[in-house]
Formats: sequence, structure tokens, C-alpha cells
Amino acid sequence: MKNVFVLLMLGLLATTTAFAAAPRTVPTKGMVTVVDLGAKTCIPCRMMTPILAELEKEYRGRAAVVFLDVREDGASAKRFGIRAIPTQIFFDKNGREVARHEGFMEKKAMADQLNRLLAK
Repeated sequence: MKNVFVLLMLGLLATTTAFAAAPRTVPTKGMVTVVDLGAKTCIPCRMMTPILAELEKEYRGRAAVVFLDVREDGASAKRFGIRAIPTQIFFDKNGREVARHEGFMEKKAMADQLNRLLAK
């Protein structure tokens, strides 16, 4: 079990820079948006990296998937009232916050939330 954990951690370290959202206005105007607020040095946040990269590809053109590093951009933490990282915030296409989750969030749960928002 220990070896599996070590391999997982090495894989996470290798993927921490795989997803880097372009600077954008959050939420993205006229588009369903999920913003993940975390830090590149946070283990659960690193675990989110491949999930965010996959979602960004799968929802490109339909929903915006944005990562904001609150350690590099402390104003984001204040703006969104972040108490813990990672935190995922979902916005409808009108820019209203409709859901918030603190901690690691599975890909399926994120996709389900995005699909609900896109169906409206």
C-alpha cells in the first residue's frame, strides 16, 4: 500500500503543471463557469489538477474551467470568501454562484454539476 501511495504522489508531482488556466475574468461572461481555488503546493489541490485538465478539454466552448492559485493571488481568496482549499465554485451563465464545495471533488461530481447548469 505504501508503494502505491508513493507512486500516486510522484504522479501528482509530475502533473501539477499540466493544467494552468489562462488568466480570465471569473466568472466567464455568458458561460457556465467552475473555478477551483487552491494552491500548487497543496496535495488535494494537486490531485485536482488532472481532473480540471480533463474537464477543461471535455467542456471547451460550453463551460469555463478555471484554476486560481490563492497563494499567488491572495485577492482571489478574499473575493470569493475562501475558508479552505481546494474550493470549487460553480456559476451559472448569468454569473450567479449556484454551488460551492470545499475539499477534493471527484470528476463525476464536478461533471454532474456542470451538466445540470448547462441543461438550464
